[in-house]
Formats: sequence, structure tokens, C-alpha cells
Amino acid sequence: MTAELTGHLELPRTDDLPRLPYLFALPARGLAKPYFRRRYRLTIYHEELFPRTGPVLMTPNHLSLLDGPLLGAIAPRMLHQLGKIEAFGGLQGRFLRRIGQIPIDRSAYDVRAVRQSIQVLRDGRVLNIYPEGTRGTGDFSRIRTGVAYLAMVTGAPILPVALLGTRLPHGDVERFPPAGSRVDVVYGEPFTIDRVPFPRRHSDVRAVADQIGDVLRAHVRAAVEETGHPLPGAPDTKDPDE
Repeated sequence: MTAELTGHLELPRTDDLPRLPYLFALPARGLAKPYFRRRYRLTIYHEELFPRTGPVLMTPNHLSLLDGPLLGAIAPRMLHQLGKIEAFGGLQGRFLRRIGQIPIDRSAYDVRAVRQSIQVLRDGRVLNIYPEGTRGTGDFSRIRTGVAYLAMVTGAPILPVALLGTRLPHGDVERFPPAGSRVDVVYGEPFTIDRVPFPRRHSDVRAVADQIGDVLRAHVRAAVEETGHPLPGAPDTKDPDE
């Protein structure tokens, strides 16, 4: 781990947080990966671009309920994923926490979720965040500022990911596509954003988010062209928590 990513003397502080668990996720991944490969006609492109060591800020587009479980199963490394807090209730919530996932309250600035996300990257792990913030068209037309803030704090490389086929055209964001559906996952070339010391002005974070959005939009367009697999268009039903 590099000194730049340790960052214990910079804001926000993360050395007081317990490390997120991940050992329970390893057998879960071992079961889920062959399941998804059997269920779908799955093709993964450019997996060699996925960094095998060090921190990674993974930034896929977001189409459906399948996205998180699929990426968690097939990614070359274990992922810590940000998910809406509404999904962390009951037995499901306990399971998600046991495999190192991070609940986030999207209705407010969730300080603990942000600190845990920074901790993941400072520990040299992989954080999966959906820059669009919710499930939708998957074209990165709207990028929230969280991904830019995390990149500016940690300097972690950003890994573009294009998901194609995890929702059928005009399908429901709350459902998995039917068995046998074609699903393509296209990794892009990692890139970095210069670290910015505290304080970080909102206007600067917004500008960096716009720059990241340009790269992600170009990647998803290139993925559609390479695979011949178009985006599904607008969903029939909107995410109820949007």
C-alpha cells in the first residue's frame, strides 16, 4: 500500500473504523459464478484490464437488479459494493454485511458509507460504485459526484465497466432477465484522477465528475459498438427509491 493511499493524517479519517469483512464472500462467489455462467449466455471482454492488485474504483453502468450479484460473482477480485440502505434489512441485510457490502442512505449525505468506501480503497481493495446512482438507461447520461470525490480523496484508478443485457429492452429494473439471455460485461482501460487535498470545493468535485462521465460515456458507446449489443432503453418502471 502506497503512502499516498494510506492518508491517515488527512480528512476524512478512516483508521478508527473496523475493517469490512470479506472471507465469507469467497465461498459465496465460488457458488455464484458457475450459477450465472449456466443461467446466462455470458461473455466477458477485456478482463485482462482489471487490476490484479491495489485499490480499484470500479464504475459500471446500472440497468437492473442483476448487476450487483453478477459483478460480485464474476469479477476477478472480491468487491465491496455500495447498495441502497433499503436492501439491508432482515436476513438479506445480515448476509450483505457479512460479505463486506456497504449500505448507503441516498436521501442524505451518508458520512459512514463515505468513510467506509475510502477505507476500502486505502486498504488496497476493490470498491464498486454506480456513478449513475440508480438503475435506468445505463448510458451514463447523469453522473453523481460520489465517484469523483472518492477518486480525488484516494487517487485510486477508476475502472470503467459496461453492462449489456442485464435488463431486457424496456424491462423491469426490479427483475433478473430470463434464463438464457445474452449478457455482456466489457471492462475498459483504467484511468486516474489527481488527488486533491482537503478542502475539496463542490464545484471542483462536480467538474471532475463531468470529466469522469465523459470517459464512461465513451466506454459504453465503444462497448455497444464492439459487442453489437445495444443498451435496453428506458425501463418500463422506474426505481421506486430514485
